[in-house]
Amino acid sequence: MPATGLRPPTVASLRFEHHRTPLGIGESRPRLSWRSVTDTPGWFQAGYEVERLAGDGRSGPRRTVNSDESVLVAWPFDALAARERCGVRVRVRGTDGLWSEWSEPAWAEAGLLAPADWQARFISPDWDEDAQQDQPAVLLRRTFTARESIAHARLYTTALGVYEAELNGVPVGDQVLAPGWTAYPRRLRYQTYDVTTLLQAGENTLAAQLADGWYRGRIGFTGNTRALYGDRLAWLAQLEVHYTDGTTETLVTNADGAWQAAHGPVRRSSIYDGESYDARIEPADWRGVRVERRDLATLVAPVGPPVRRIEELAPVSITTSPSGKTLVDFGQNLVGRIRFTVQGEAGREIVLRHAEVLEDGEPAYGPLRTAEATDRYILRGGSPETYEPRFTFHGFRYVEVTGWPGELTPDDLRAVVLHTDLERTGTFHSSDELLNRMHQNVVWSMRGNFLDIPTDCPQRDERMGWTGDIQVFSPTACYLYDSAGFLASWLAELAAEQGENGIVPFVVPKVAIGADTGTAVWGDASTIVPWVLYQSYGDLGLLRTQFSSMRGWVDHVASLAGESRLWDRGFQFGDWLDPAAPADRPEAARTASEIVATAYLARSADIVAETARLLGHDAEAQQYEVLAAEVRSAFAAEYVTGAGRLMSDAPTAYALAVQFALLPGAAQREHAGRRLAELVRSGGYKINTGFVGTPLICDALAETGHLDSAYRLLLQKGQPSWLYPVTQGATTIWERWDSLLPDGKVNPSGMTSFNHYALGAVADWLHRTVAGLAPAAPGYRTLRIAPRPGGGLTSAEATLRTPYGQAEVAWRLESEQLHVTALIPPNSTAQVDLPSPDRDPFEATSGRHEWRVVLAAAAEAAAPITADTPLAELMDRPDARQIFTDTLIRHIPEAAAYIGQPDASPGDASIRSIAAVHPGGDKFLAALEEQFTALNQAAEAE
Repeated sequence: MPATGLRPPTVASLRFEHHRTPLGIGESRPRLSWRSVTDTPGWFQAGYEVERLAGDGRSGPRRTVNSDESVLVAWPFDALAARERCGVRVRVRGTDGLWSEWSEPAWAEAGLLAPADWQARFISPDWDEDAQQDQPAVLLRRTFTARESIAHARLYTTALGVYEAELNGVPVGDQVLAPGWTAYPRRLRYQTYDVTTLLQAGENTLAAQLADGWYRGRIGFTGNTRALYGDRLAWLAQLEVHYTDGTTETLVTNADGAWQAAHGPVRRSSIYDGESYDARIEPADWRGVRVERRDLATLVAPVGPPVRRIEELAPVSITTSPSGKTLVDFGQNLVGRIRFTVQGEAGREIVLRHAEVLEDGEPAYGPLRTAEATDRYILRGGSPETYEPRFTFHGFRYVEVTGWPGELTPDDLRAVVLHTDLERTGTFHSSDELLNRMHQNVVWSMRGNFLDIPTDCPQRDERMGWTGDIQVFSPTACYLYDSAGFLASWLAELAAEQGENGIVPFVVPKVAIGADTGTAVWGDASTIVPWVLYQSYGDLGLLRTQFSSMRGWVDHVASLAGESRLWDRGFQFGDWLDPAAPADRPEAARTASEIVATAYLARSADIVAETARLLGHDAEAQQYEVLAAEVRSAFAAEYVTGAGRLMSDAPTAYALAVQFALLPGAAQREHAGRRLAELVRSGGYKINTGFVGTPLICDALAETGHLDSAYRLLLQKGQPSWLYPVTQGATTIWERWDSLLPDGKVNPSGMTSFNHYALGAVADWLHRTVAGLAPAAPGYRTLRIAPRPGGGLTSAEATLRTPYGQAEVAWRLESEQLHVTALIPPNSTAQVDLPSPDRDPFEATSGRHEWRVVLAAAAEAAAPITADTPLAELMDRPDARQIFTDTLIRHIPEAAAYIGQPDASPGDASIRSIAAVHPGGDKFLAALEEQFTALNQAAEAE
């Protein structure tokens, strides 16, 4: 019998696949997930029962299963038919034998599942346009009559271009820039809308407005390509009206003579250049339409959420620039557009031009390159007019406004934040406010660049789905937001764009010239992103779906490596944007590109082997395990000395070798970690890594016993560092470590974005190591709670809504004690590893926990700094290091060129021995010792 006082849980958050709004889904057998909510400590599920409900709510079949699974469990009933609506409810049984009550029903409705379900055809205006020039938006419409007693109605629709639909003058849905950006020739998403409340008995008008968007607009790496996918905009719509008597009427786009087309007030729209709107224009000269041929088998239902208006920000100031420009500052670099209300004479033109930063008090438009990022509105005159662009977006903090009638006030306009409507799942906070601001910058950069696809930047003439960026950032993305559906959708585009030879384009969708060049790190998004999604959400089905793509990439790279198993030929992006790389050669990093490429081949082969094993493909698992072992062996033979030193004696090389397990033995790994710490120290604890090394370096340091070095690197404020941009007022992550130079000038490289999430991938380390919350099993079925305090932080905390429920870890320092609190969700466990010599790792079950442990003994107070102090020790004292550097440059200027070089290991040499070999060394020593004496006295006084 159950123990007295135990209460059964409640079942919450019942979900179909990864859908939040499961209307028009494309899965006929959607998997189910739910969370159990209970205060009972150590609660585990032992079984569950699922009941299917008919569309009218009547009970249907039930299935009882003895299982502890509650995430993405198999659909236990007959498959859904197209348009079928059904509900499910769930109850669970714990290991204590108690059954919960039934959950609230969750409802799903299938979309159109096969080409035969479509009666509609794509239509476009019956005139020709020059697709190489900006064109006005197209309006399409027709009227129809609906009978009384409407039960429900659905609109299934999509476009070649971007669209907004209206029914009786009311916008249909709240999606923005639908249907989004896909590999249009192979995949085109359609949307399903419930339009029941928009219909009326009698006459109705169904209409849509089409614009170029990504389909026909200016797009690509330099924005010089137009009409990449086609030169005609087209709309597909199928309106199905169901009546209470059981009959259905269907209205479709076709060439039956009832549809009309015209131009409207949107005179041009461009993703890069903005939108022009003339409010004086009323649609006229309505003409006919023509049918466009299109394979309806390419239509797919969405698996992730759409782009929506998420938030509005008011201006924080309106000022006049030194040259007289009116500038509106929204206090946050964001992605979206402006909505304003104005009243003035007809014909007046208001111009809004967007910029991310100011330079010498003026908007910095240079980083936009050829993107105009300008919206124009011509007033119709009379009563107040409200305008928000429909078919563009901008990356901006500042807006230059011209043409405004009278005084512009903060109440006149708002910034409308746009991005894919993801659910926030993870948070982080610490005792260091600069670190907290940096983490917020990561969040804002993700928001701005997760706009239908994961882009590199949101402001210039690029905005493409660079695969390398999301590959390194995906762990952070999956923690901060529920990214499962969003990234699964993008991975489907990746697989669609992947060549038959397995090459993964470096941008997806593939729009850049030469994108079919296979490159390490970027192409490895095909293996690593699915693996990250599996670790974050436990979605084995996604691995099954992507396995062919994953295997194709590794097979391609293996063929390039050949028998040597070294990928040492061809172009590579390498450790992109290493701070040491020339401004015009961002791929020319300190770490040889062949080291990066071969390391990633080993990592991807490992992932494919593990995936094959999970999927039950044992022969393939063994094949890729052998490949990974051969690549590791070749890597060690070619690039690693017997002691553990790498051919490229650079931080990224060592971080890769440590994190990808490329070193044959423990001694080599220890040596590599020690050498990495030396390079970081000799570099003044400033960043010396690019896209590849940056996400790995803190882990590599911490896992080889150099946690303090990782924290010093993390909390560095000098340039280049993670916190330098924060000290410069950044509100998003920059593309370059020095996008804004210390003198306030914009980096003149020509490739300078102030909203790029890739270098913010370090946030993953904040969550896992600083706060101490990580997955120890796929989907967080088992948590790893292992905080590692350091860097002078006195507290940190992380929260995450896992597939099983809310997880939390928080710690604070109390003298020599570490106080840790944790929340483990029901039906899961945690591996707890606290940094104390008195506590071995242990397992904890669900519920709230509190632990106090004594930390390892703190290091002894630092010895006084003298001329005989070894340089290696001096490098670990920021205050003394700065004195040394300033004095050295003043007395021995020629030594300045060697300061901060990460490959210049100071070893055991002392300051006195360095001074002895330079002319003027005596004066240098005297000046230095005087300042060291003052520094030591100040330290003693504290």
